[in-house]
Amino acid sequence: MSTSDRRVVALLRQVVAWLVARDFVAVEARSRGVQLSAELMRQAVEEYGRTLVMPPDEAFLDIDAIAAANSDGRIWSIRFDLWTQEEGRSDLSLECNVVIDNGTLDIEVDNIHAL
Repeated sequence: MSTSDRRVVALLRQVVAWLVARDFVAVEARSRGVQLSAELMRQAVEEYGRTLVMPPDEAFLDIDAIAAANSDGRIWSIRFDLWTQEEGRSDLSLECNVVIDNGTLDIEVDNIHAL
């Protein structure tokens, strides 16, 4: 995926910022509760046992994303490495789908887990 769509990058950056701030309720609200609940997100981060921090700006330049089959570029499956104070780029990743529909962006958080 070209990260030239600044709206996708901005949305991903906002979700990561909420995760770093441990505002899992905000992530759940933005994702409309589809897939992963705030409690499951909290549990995944706590079980990882390290302190999330905002990635450097460069991390948002090359987002690992693929277009969903037959979606005509409207649905993007994204895997984004999260960063920790202890490790820098960590094994913990955010997996989500961004849906672009009539100029509106929606996000669905599928998983937060260690690879």
